Amino acid sequence: MSTAVENITAPVSFTENAVKEIKKLKDQQEIGEDFGLRVGVEGGGCAGMNYILGFDQKKDGDQEYWIDGVKVFMHKAHGLYLVGMQIDWQDGLNARGFTFNNPNAASTCGCGTSFSV
Repeated sequence: MSTAVENITAPVSFTENAVKEIKKLKDQQEIGEDFGLRVGVEGGGCAGMNYILGFDQKKDGDQEYWIDGVKVFMHKAHGLYLVGMQIDWQDGLNARGFTFNNPNAASTCGCGTSFSV
């Protein structure tokens, strides 16, 4: 039985391409049902904060969401930095990987995985 919060709007969203890639990665890596996609931030990077994106188990202080069929874990304190952010998957010649469109970022670095508020 899921304990995901379904009546609370998730602070982040995914594009259709990102959802497809996340589900593909989960299937390829044979991730267990007790794991979800962790979205968050940590100190570091050339602009001050790095994004966290990876499969993990739920931890104390986490909020759980279902976003487009993907179980997502996010520490409650990280929502302040990520509210309104959209995660996309790019698979082009010049760029391949997840991208973060964060309206809260005052500046971002060239690699797109680090930001400041």
